[in-house]
Amino acid sequence: MPPSSPRQPTGSPARPAAQAQQRQVARPVVRPTTSAPLRRGDSVTDPTTGRRRARVVSREVPAAAGLVVEDVETGWCGAVVRVEKAGGVRVVVLEDWKGRTRSFPLGAGFLEDGAPVVLVPPVAPPAAARGPVAPGRTASGSFAVAGQRARVARGSRIWVEGKHDAELVEKVWGDDLRVEGVVVEGLQGVDHLAAAVADFRPGPGRRVGVLVDHLVTGSKETRLVADALRGVPGAAEHVLVVGHPYVDVWQAVRPERLGMSAWPVVPRGRPWKEGVLEALGWPRDTPADLAQGWQRVLRSVRTIADLEPTLSGRVEELIDFVTGDQLDS
Repeated sequence: MPPSSPRQPTGSPARPAAQAQQRQVARPVVRPTTSAPLRRGDSVTDPTTGRRRARVVSREVPAAAGLVVEDVETGWCGAVVRVEKAGGVRVVVLEDWKGRTRSFPLGAGFLEDGAPVVLVPPVAPPAAARGPVAPGRTASGSFAVAGQRARVARGSRIWVEGKHDAELVEKVWGDDLRVEGVVVEGLQGVDHLAAAVADFRPGPGRRVGVLVDHLVTGSKETRLVADALRGVPGAAEHVLVVGHPYVDVWQAVRPERLGMSAWPVVPRGRPWKEGVLEALGWPRDTPADLAQGWQRVLRSVRTIADLEPTLSGRVEELIDFVTGDQLDS
């Protein structure tokens, strides 16, 4: 189903236009501009007219997720994914229309709609401004349907890797999924994906959407997914696997919700959750400590706006895929 088509089945909550467009923003079609502002070393005289060039003033723009800009030096165009620290310097991560990402130093040297801008850190709205879910809306931004019972579960499923992934999806999209009749199930790790797909026997009316952690080029997860789908009847047409770039789904929660500018960097080879809890000064010695830490992270999430678009966009894509299974019948 094309990401630009909002999901509006009969009797289901209709997604507002702004929400439907969110998936489009994640991979925008952007084109290089033909003009550029004056930079250091440029002549102040226009070589074609001999007249003095007008001074170009850059305006400050918050590097909010979804903002489309162009880097003047390289011509790279893309949408802002996030702002993070790398080597002690704040950088902005841009994603182009092919889904490729690249980081640039935050500050001057960007164009927005052909005009020079200085990217500054986005300002998180105060808690009161974020507030609870807006009246008449679900946590995912859909229109709430008052008094409607949950739909009988359809044959299609959404699979996630573990308990934390399932709890996060339930908190934000639970109301939508009940109306749609979609059940979310845990895989307990992508290692079991091949056997699970074979046992499920995907086909018309039995689609599977799978959300995988750390699905990036060259990762173990990417190889496991390829092996799982190879040779399974119906998998090519009725199974959709998408992923996010994070080591753990915790990172998909915007760090500002926990009072951080970025998630802690955990040295390679050390358990990621334990390293994060230590960096935050939270208890980390027992499984109960890990569970309590996750609940603190989960409580910070109120709506889809508290999640990174690299996760929320993928979940929306899976919901669209599995709720389109009526097209198979």
